[in-house]
Amino acid sequence: MNTSSTSPRLHLLPVSLRTANVFVLAHHHRPVQAAKFALAVTLVDSDLIRGVAIVGRPVARHLDDGWTREVTRLCTDSTPNACSKLYGAAWQAAKSLGYIRLITYTLPDEGGASPRAAGWRLIGARGGGAWSRPSRPLADTPSTCAAPNACGRRRAARTKGSTRMPIDCCRAREARPC
Repeated sequence: MNTSSTSPRLHLLPVSLRTANVFVLAHHHRPVQAAKFALAVTLVDSDLIRGVAIVGRPVARHLDDGWTREVTRLCTDSTPNACSKLYGAAWQAAKSLGYIRLITYTLPDEGGASPRAAGWRLIGARGGGAWSRPSRPLADTPSTCAAPNACGRRRAARTKGSTRMPIDCCRAREARPC
């Protein structure tokens, strides 16, 4: 029986925001202006970057509590399992740095299989709509941004007896089960 995997072996490495943004410009759209850290994934036998994840402060200011970070950009060249590997590594790195929540947003047509494979869970639809308001008219919203986004997150867990209790950083004293 052949037990060899058809998926390539992936290797993670930290990269600078500049390096990550070069990859994003080549494969995605706009670069990210600021970040806490960036990760890249390569094939084990190559130095060619196959994907990057950029993690920074949450864009939504009500989530910017000092304990939460957001995957603001995740971009790959369609290498199998690269997205899941980056989502999982971003959570491990954020948790190691002391953050207790990591969030990301995906478009409805993206499906969300990679975050789910990395252990993330969907917490609901967010946003969508137009950027323009009567008090500040702006150019039309691109159609890719007009639809509501799915929001997913990973949270740190604390053990209380034998029950794992996730800690919502907004209510650190009220631990409640998932």
